[in-house]
Amino acid sequence: QVQLVESGGGFVQTGGSLRLSCAASGFTVSTMAWFRQAPGKERDFVAAVNWSGGSTYYADSVKGRFTISRDNAKNTMFLQMYSLKPEDTAVYYCAAYGPREISLWTRPSLFGSWGQGTQVTVSS
Repeated sequence: QVQLVESGGGFVQTGGSLRLSCAASGFTVSTMAWFRQAPGKERDFVAAVNWSGGSTYYADSVKGRFTISRDNAKNTMFLQMYSLKPEDTAVYYCAAYGPREISLWTRPSLFGSWGQGTQVTVSS
């Protein structure tokens, strides 16, 4: 399995933007995704992309504000975040080896590899 390393987190004000990156140690022909976890809460689905980048899916809470993409030539996945809100504050995790079926992309237990996470803090 590939190793995943997230970067790009930080501290921003409400309305700001951040771009997260997830670098894989090798090429993964699989669904990849971003999840997030706030203190005391469960790990929630944010967005996912299929192996080619041709299909994406978003949580309703981020739809229209976040964009997921991947560059398979660089073994890297991205999450561009705009119009950030305080409720977006969380540790963001990237995941790989997810299911092919879009209906299953929201389930963290079905992803086989995880990064260590990167903190995103949005101040009000």
